[in-house]
Amino acid sequence: MLRSICIVNMSNLIEVVDSLEHRIDTLLKHYQALKERHELLEGTIASLDAENKNLKDTLEERQKEINTLKAANALLGSNDYKRETKLKINTLIREIDACMVSLSE
Repeated sequence: MLRSICIVNMSNLIEVVDSLEHRIDTLLKHYQALKERHELLEGTIASLDAENKNLKDTLEERQKEINTLKAANALLGSNDYKRETKLKINTLIREIDACMVSLSE
């Protein structure tokens, strides 16, 4: 009787161990899949960050071009951006004056 109980318990124990091995194997597969997905997403984030920086740089360049074109347009006689152009010219004159003062010292 004791021997048959031990055999049943050993049988149950083997089933439990097999079940645990299967679950651990499944978890490891899920972990590996998630790890690969994470690495892929990190690469995507890096490329999107680089693209974002390039777009910001392009936007900044375009803003400078727009400001230059506005000033040129005002110098050509357009009344639309005359005030902005005058302010820019005044700023440039102040900078030139400051340079002349520092050169004369």
